[in-house]
Formats: sequence, C-alpha cells, structure tokens
Amino acid sequence: MKTKYALVMTTTNTKKNGKKIINALLKKKIAACIQLFPIESFYTWEGKVNEDKEFILFIKSKASLYNQIEKIVLKNHEYTTPEIIQVPINKGSTAYLSWITEVTKGK
Repeated sequence: MKTKYALVMTTTNTKKNGKKIINALLKKKIAACIQLFPIESFYTWEGKVNEDKEFILFIKSKASLYNQIEKIVLKNHEYTTPEIIQVPINKGSTAYLSWITEVTKGK
C-alpha cells in the first residue's frame, strides 16, 4: 500500500530562515502544518565533527508533494546541502489526515 501522507524534515541555522521556508510552503499550499523547534545538531562535515544550534522543521503534507517541498526548501534555504528527508505517515487520526488532504493541493 502506498503511503498517502508524510512528514518531511529539514534543519536551518536561523529561525528567520525557517520562517521563510515555512511561509513559502504554506503560501503554495504544499504543507498543511509545519512545526519549528530549536535543537542541537552534531555531525561530520568536510572531515570535521561539528556541534551547532539549529532549528528543525516538521512539515506535514501529502507524500505526493515531496518533490515540490524539496524544490521550495532548496530555493529558500541558506545551506549548500540541507537535510531534506521524508518519513512516511503510516497511520494517524482520520480527522487529522483528512484535514491535510483538505488544505493541501494535488492528489
């Protein structure tokens, strides 16, 4: 069975950049809801271990809109190689999933 809904995650270095991405996605009706959280990230980049304060975005949408989400995130993101990953939503409240369908475009 193909998953109809998904959570897409990305991280940003500033709350301002996160809000820019959020506004672009909501304006185009590509996402139903986006949450923004401050986090600490630990990662290896260009051979060095890094520790940074970032913001993570949880983007709730239809799985079929992933390519459009990725395009908008890349267009508005400040990172060269931003994290953009999709996690399928296999189950959820019928009312909540119906709301995602209602407020986002496409199939």
